[in-house]
Amino acid sequence: MLTSITPSFVLTILLFSSILKPQSAPKATLLALSKRDHTLAIVDPGSLKILGKVPVGEDPHEVIASSDGRTAYVSNYGFGTYNTLAVIDLPGQKALSPVDLGALRGPHGLVFVGGKVWFTAEAAKAIGSYDPTGKKVDWILGTGQNRTHMICVSGDLKRIVTTNVSSGTVSVIEKTTSQPMAPPPGAPTPPGRPPGARGPDWDETVIRVGNGSEGFDISPDGREIWVANAQDGTISIIDAAAKKVSETLNANVPGANRLKFTPDGHTVFVSSLRSGGVAVIEASTRKEIKRINVGHGAAGIQMQPDGSRVFIACSPDNYLVVIDLKSLEITNRIDVGPEPDGLAWAVMQ
Repeated sequence: MLTSITPSFVLTILLFSSILKPQSAPKATLLALSKRDHTLAIVDPGSLKILGKVPVGEDPHEVIASSDGRTAYVSNYGFGTYNTLAVIDLPGQKALSPVDLGALRGPHGLVFVGGKVWFTAEAAKAIGSYDPTGKKVDWILGTGQNRTHMICVSGDLKRIVTTNVSSGTVSVIEKTTSQPMAPPPGAPTPPGRPPGARGPDWDETVIRVGNGSEGFDISPDGREIWVANAQDGTISIIDAAAKKVSETLNANVPGANRLKFTPDGHTVFVSSLRSGGVAVIEASTRKEIKRINVGHGAAGIQMQPDGSRVFIACSPDNYLVVIDLKSLEITNRIDVGPEPDGLAWAVMQ
């Protein structure tokens, strides 16, 4: 006996099927580390809901995503105790095999540029790059500075900037085409290098800033480097072309942990682990606009790329705050796990 199928029955089946179908992740997601839970939370920036959590290893501090938004890398720091980068498959929301950095202990700052992960290694007083395709560390350079902490690499791979916390300095490292030492007469040409070819070298300019130089950012126009000095509570402004400090702001930001420009370059946010106030400074006038009370302290800062919001990790209070960049008011809080810190965006290609 045949049973007729009514339109209402078909509609019911379609609705039920849509409920059972897995919901695809949004194109852009916010990545947030919990240092105490040792996890990476993947957050939908629209609903502010947690899409998933993935284990990342001991003492995770910073996170970065690959250019295609499919892989995340996390530095397992431990003040030099650990030497791995956790690797996370973001679409699959699962941990992959970690990267063993060997003697490059204390990895901290991370950026993804030119298809590679660039990192600092505090205990080794060095920086390096990891090639995910070749699955190896393919470049290392010593800074000669104590606690090389955060890192920024230019898109053309010709300039690297780091802060060196215990030395109270900033390193500006620039690629050159000069060869520092000519081979002795009669010496064989290195494999892969044509006779007479000059290999690349790097010049490092060490700039004294303030004590405890840690969080920093480069202005969107590339002209200035702003550095938060945690011990002094000041901000050093470096003329990027001259590679000299042009101004020091008595910003009253002791314990400053991170510093970030808004995407338009008009405003600078500075977080502090010693106070519950996030300082908001107008870049052009160097004046404080507002001090936003976020709790008992703050660390990681991540700007939404469209310039509408900023996300700040309030480590002592175990939540993220979401701040509207127009009103400079807190609009939401997100629980991503205890002691949140490093934040990043992953944009799926």
